[in-house]
Formats: sequence, C-alpha cells, structure tokens
Amino acid sequence: MQAKSLALLAFALAVALPATASAQTAVPESRAQIALSFSPIVRKVAPAVVNVYATRKVERQAMSPLFDDPLFRQFFGGGGGGMPRARMESSLGSGTIVDRSGLIVTNHHVIKDATDVKVALADKREFEADIVLKDERTDLAIVRIRDKGDYPFAEIGDSEGLQVGDLVLAIGNPFGVGQTVTQGIVSALARTQVGVADYRFFIQTDAAINPGNSGGALVDLQGRLVGVPSAIFSKSGGSIGIGFAIPASVVRFVVDQARTGDRVRRPWLGATLEAVTADVAESLGLARPQGVLVAGLVPGGPAAQAGLKVGDLLLTIDGHEVEDPDSFGFRFGNRPLGGAAKVEIRRGKTKGVVEIASMAAPETVPRDQRVIEGSSPFAGAKVMNMSPAVAEDLRLPFDLKGVVVGEVAPGSPAARVGFQKGDLVLEVNGVAIADTRTLLRAAQAETFLWRLVIQRDGQQVRLAFRG
Repeated sequence: MQAKSLALLAFALAVALPATASAQTAVPESRAQIALSFSPIVRKVAPAVVNVYATRKVERQAMSPLFDDPLFRQFFGGGGGGMPRARMESSLGSGTIVDRSGLIVTNHHVIKDATDVKVALADKREFEADIVLKDERTDLAIVRIRDKGDYPFAEIGDSEGLQVGDLVLAIGNPFGVGQTVTQGIVSALARTQVGVADYRFFIQTDAAINPGNSGGALVDLQGRLVGVPSAIFSKSGGSIGIGFAIPASVVRFVVDQARTGDRVRRPWLGATLEAVTADVAESLGLARPQGVLVAGLVPGGPAAQAGLKVGDLLLTIDGHEVEDPDSFGFRFGNRPLGGAAKVEIRRGKTKGVVEIASMAAPETVPRDQRVIEGSSPFAGAKVMNMSPAVAEDLRLPFDLKGVVVGEVAPGSPAARVGFQKGDLVLEVNGVAIADTRTLLRAAQAETFLWRLVIQRDGQQVRLAFRG
C-alpha cells in the first residue's frame, strides 16, 4: 500500500510542479492532489473482469504388462495401459468481457482440455459458458456466457500506442483470493523470449501478476484493455515484478476471428526465417544485428510469389522495424487476411520494398477431419489429412504428407496410449496410411497385435504392442 501511495504521490507531483522547480522534497499543495486515485478506472473496468473456473477430467493409469514394450514407453513417455482411474481437476483463472453479449477473452492455458467452464462476475453472479475458440499459438481463448444479457464490458485499446514507463493496472483473481487490482508501469515492450506462445511479442510490466491473474485485464489510465496477463518470471511462484501480457492488438485479432468462426485463420508466409547474429551482421556489413534472414522458401508460397530469395534480409514490415523472427512473425501473422504487407528488404547492397500477400495457407487436400471411435488405440483422436493449411495450424513442416493427429480427447484410449497433437500416422498393421479414410478402416480392424509407424518431431518409430 505504501508503494502505491508513493507512486500516486510521485505522479501527482510530476503533474503539479512547474518545470523550473528544483529537485527537492515537496508536499501536496491541495486536497485535490492528495485525493488523486485510480478508483475511477477500477470502477469502470472491474465489472467486466470475471473469474473463470474450468473443469477437466484427468485419467490416471494403473500399469499393465500389455504396454510394457520399452520402445513404446520411450516414444510415448512411459504411458501405460490398464484400468483408468478418473478424477476431476479444476483450474482457476481470470477473463475479461469484451462485448455486451458476454464474449470473454481469457488464456488458452486456463481452459485447456476443459469439459465445463463457469464464470463469476464481480457482482457474484455465476454463469455457464461455452468455449467459442481456442488458439494455442497465441495462448488466447474466447468463451461466451450462455445466458443472453447486457453485460458490462471493457473496450479493447491500442497496445501499439503504449510506451515504456506508462502506468497500467492489472485486474484479476490471484491465488483465488478474489478480485484484486495492482498498479505498475510498462517495463518493456516487444519481449520475444517468453516461451508460452508462438506469437511472442509481450508487454512486460511490474504490476504484480500472480497465479490466477492469467486471462485477466491489463488496462491503461483510460480504462481500456491493452493486454491480457499470461505469464510471470518467478522462482518462487509469486510475483517478483516481472510479468508478461499479450498485447491488445493480438487480442483484437483473435476476438474478431471468434465472431466469424471457431478457429483462427491467419496469413501464411511460406518461408522460414533466421535471426541475424553479430557475426552475420558483420559479414553483411551491418553496423549492428538487425532484421531477419530468409532461410527457406515454400515454392509457390506468398514469400516466393513476392520475389523473395534465400539470403534476403528483411528489415521492416508495414513500417515497423524487425529485430528477430518472432517480431516478424507477430507483425505478419496478426494481419487480417486480404491486402499485402509492405516489407523492406536488402539483397546484397541494394534495398527495396516488396509486397507479400496476406493470404491463408491453402488446403490443397481436404482435411476430412474425423474423430475415431471404438476400442482401437486411436479411439478419441481427431485426425485430418495434411496440407499447408493444416501444417500452419499445427506448426509442422509444410512438406509432410499423410494423416496427422490434430487433437486427443482427455481420458480417451488415444490419450492413454500416449498419442499427441502433431503425430503423423504413417502405417498401421502393414497398411500405408495415405488419408483419413484409410486410417479409419485400419482402426476398425479386429486384431490382437497393433504394429504402427509413427513420426514425431521428424523421427520415425516402429511400435508393436498387444491390443
């Protein structure tokens, strides 16, 4: 409380004192200065910040000799068979209502694998909520209150206008103690070394953020949502003043996608990028490391169509400087589809500007998404045919072909066996798997022995185990 008072006092004096005042101790000169408070902002935003309760079913397995193949355990991380022991597990996070219909933004990790979601408003009302969209790549999710109504909501602000040193408030439910407000400043912008999402471009703040704040609100002094708290750096589990929030520009992008569909469709670059190190910068004749290098191109992809070549140095995108692959990916991947991104490049000693079309990855083969049922090891797995669009969704190489596991239902046979999102199914009992129909037929076979060829992280593994 003392630190907050000091911060408020410092802010008041910075506004009230004339520019010519000498650096000396001063006292408030009026009752109005003493009464300065963030409470008007809190009254405006707090009703829109909710508690999010997610319930998921967790299966624990008793070990069984049916799944004691050492190769199987090595590949699937020690998964075992046997009778499942189910238990319900709950998680608590926060969320922010972003329109009057009850659309709520929260973190993906708050509602991951949830079977039921409830939200509690600041006025103690509780509602069931439906998951509208989950986007693991940004660690954001959108849920909607089932009951129709006119709910309090927070305006999504402009995170691009933030500057280091700006005052911000964090509102959420840390450790489940109830709605809490903390105050701090923007400590840094464009943090890209935070490994909780693909599109890493975080706002760093020293406003206290703790477990339970995830998915809540980081707001500016106009009460606008400028970020969604998502992660902290801590060795103790509590706040040490290094918290990270997803910028409002990403939040708006995902919310807009949720209004029109159940998944995020984002631009596809069709290229791989590499960071510029000090040694590379020196070899290129640069005064300092800047930009990113084109390391690979997908034939016919947007980057190739724009005329980019391997070795090109990308310096800016839409007028924003590029410092590393993550910052480029953030700027390009969160553009709306349609139009083109203007990218300044350097090739040799020549500079120029190219326009890269903002288009979705093509679905060259229909994904034919299917959920496998029955009692096979694949039961509960959602599978689909590979294409550039699916590869983009699952963060896989674009040249893969065949059938990929897109999702695994918690507690299902596929989950107990150890299948993971992104596994490529190449062969089942000697049958090459070319598409989802082939896998569906293979999974319906009655057999006492399952022989699989799976590819994960570029490694092929042959497995044999009893059914």
